[in-house]
Amino acid sequence: MIGTARSFRADLGDGAATTVEIWGDSGPILLCVHGITSSRKMWTRTAQFFAPRYRVVAYDARGHGDSADVVGPMSLARSVADLEAVKARLGEPIHALIGHSWGGAVVILGGRGSDIGRVIALDPMVRQLPGTWDGDFVDDLREVFAVPPTQREPAIREMFAGALPVEIDAKVHAMRGMRIETIAALGGENFVDDGRWDLRPQLEAYPIPLLLAAADPSDSVIRPEDLAFIGAEGGAHVTVEVLGGEGHTYIRNAFEKFAPLAARFLAAT
Repeated sequence: MIGTARSFRADLGDGAATTVEIWGDSGPILLCVHGITSSRKMWTRTAQFFAPRYRVVAYDARGHGDSADVVGPMSLARSVADLEAVKARLGEPIHALIGHSWGGAVVILGGRGSDIGRVIALDPMVRQLPGTWDGDFVDDLREVFAVPPTQREPAIREMFAGALPVEIDAKVHAMRGMRIETIAALGGENFVDDGRWDLRPQLEAYPIPLLLAAADPSDSVIRPEDLAFIGAEGGAHVTVEVLGGEGHTYIRNAFEKFAPLAARFLAAT
């Protein structure tokens, strides 16, 4: 058992702040970054699995969860700066960064910083093709985000019916106060339409151990040619795994595959 999680507010350095949550009382730190329409609460099952060996730490990215009213800036550079601000507030070396989707992109970039032992990127957004952002992300969310936040919870619960209660509660926490402008800004401020969301150069000869765990190609945000590039150019520190038959949200829908894979990588010397 991990006991009661504790939380605190952390200044992000530009007038904004976020809520940081910590599960576990001892052990190396796993600092987790969620994806679009998630929040720090998505890591609850991860914390339950990895305690008591590790302390699992997560925070709400801008525009999500308890930071839903923080709508910008949404650039990847700012997202990495927010990660650095949380890391600095912890004041300790980080055994591993773990990130999913958008958060996977953030931890790949943040893993090039100091005091990071290793990185786990879960189906990360490595490259987004120009002109695809609205169709892939914004349009699917317009209807639910058009509902006032005070009336939105039933629609969110219906969207994720069939998931475990802890996962549904996490989605409610993440999305209840979100704005469509946050998702649009992620595309606009990162110049997706200009082809500038492309992390492939950052993955060449990656400097520390990196586990890139991709979903099945039929439902992954990583294109097969990009996965092949990473395998060829990532270097000796990069391990690529493909979870065959599992979709982009395998951390929620196939936790029993993700968790042991991550545990082995974290324990490696």
